[in-house]
Amino acid sequence: MQILQFLSYFLIVSQFFHFSHADVGTAAQYSPPYLPTACYGDDQSQFPSSNLFAAAGDGIWDNGASCGRQYLVRCISASQPGTCAPDQTIQVKIVDYAPTALSSSSAQSATIVLSETAFGAVANIAVDSINIEFQQV
Repeated sequence: MQILQFLSYFLIVSQFFHFSHADVGTAAQYSPPYLPTACYGDDQSQFPSSNLFAAAGDGIWDNGASCGRQYLVRCISASQPGTCAPDQTIQVKIVDYAPTALSSSSAQSATIVLSETAFGAVANIAVDSINIEFQQV
């Protein structure tokens, strides 16, 4: 009987809450020049026209297998209140490896390092790093 009650409760609660399969990490930003990259060298066509791209940190680099992967990224918090753009999720393409990127990151050991355009789309660009929710698509 208790299992039945639990399942009923779970079904009711799950109707009101969205259970996500996203991971939580940190994001920093980096500035031009962006070329060459670890994934595609000097190929200018690697960048999406939206300029929403990123460099992978060690946690998602996967020995280069992350090149070309797409991630949904959303700012969830930062050290300063009001930093995150509310209800803003972007899709970025991995084009580089953060530790070897030509431009240095605004914060060390980030999960993902966003282009200036991408970082500015989800957060106040005046901060060095943010806490993010991200999911590969």
